[in-house]
Amino acid sequence: MNEKITAQHLNLCACVYVRQSSGHQVRHHHQGRQRQYDLAQRARELGFTRVQVIDDDQGKTGSGMVERPGFAALLSAVCRGEVGAVLALEASRLARNNRDWHHLIDLCALTETLIIDGEGVYDPRQVNDRLLLGLKGTMSEFELNLFRQRAREAFEMKVAAGHAMWEVPVGFTRDELDRIEKIADRQVQAAIESVFRKVREFGSARQTALWFRDNKTPLPEVVLGTRGQKVVWRLPTESRIRQILKNPCYAGALAYGRTEAKVFIDDGRARKSATRTRKPQQQWKVLLLGNHDGYITWQEYQENLAMLESNAASREATGPGAAKKGSALLSGLLRCSHCGRKLHVGYGKDRTQPR
Repeated sequence: MNEKITAQHLNLCACVYVRQSSGHQVRHHHQGRQRQYDLAQRARELGFTRVQVIDDDQGKTGSGMVERPGFAALLSAVCRGEVGAVLALEASRLARNNRDWHHLIDLCALTETLIIDGEGVYDPRQVNDRLLLGLKGTMSEFELNLFRQRAREAFEMKVAAGHAMWEVPVGFTRDELDRIEKIADRQVQAAIESVFRKVREFGSARQTALWFRDNKTPLPEVVLGTRGQKVVWRLPTESRIRQILKNPCYAGALAYGRTEAKVFIDDGRARKSATRTRKPQQQWKVLLLGNHDGYITWQEYQENLAMLESNAASREATGPGAAKKGSALLSGLLRCSHCGRKLHVGYGKDRTQPR
């Protein structure tokens, strides 16, 4: 038995922390998970009679951006002085950020709790062990950032070469080289073309959606099914029409980096906003015009965006408006039945007859 493990430690519980970073790892990396569970047997071989396995954080990243109830329970048990040793396969299983890692080390030092990984037994109260644990945590965080940087650079290089590394919208498919092509289904093609034709006719996303709904004409949508993506037909909403009009893929362009997630601090932790904000076109990371066959030209795409912006600006005043002089006191309620814009009411020379 290691000399750092005393009878005081053995009288307490040994906590084995098990974590894998993603659902893919949980489903497919069975050997890595089994190696972590095998630490329970190692704890018994070291002399611990009470062993608790904490595996509530399966599929959760240790970067500090998400809540980890299992790690929080581990910290609580250490604070109560109930833990003699914390076992993990390596430092990266416990945390991938220095905030959580050093917090655990500080608590273990205060409560005289040992930290045991696949390479040795560490006492955070000892200077050399604390230094080594700090280096392990720093390398773990650096390793995660390095993996992310390499993956992001490779991803962006493929996108810049014209490869779509994400699911394409309805009306398109990806070939084996991740190139975008029009879907072979002529019915889907005709439905998408009818959207842009009706938008040109009505000049309004709202009126286009109303036309499809009034005529009981559904539009195709891509949804995730048990066997991958499939096309379903539904009556469109105005937001669905706007989504089609705002997607540059329909104009034959490959665009990447159109939105970004804001990072904010909540309860001392960095969080990403649930909704992503759109960036101006000048700030998009990649924009390749003519990357594939589209349903409209780039000029038509720009005109549609200008139409949407113009219509939205005309609806900014959502209230009925204030009563004004003249006989038409409820003029603020009047709106155009075609585009939804507020009507302007004027009076003749006698100031009595509204028009």
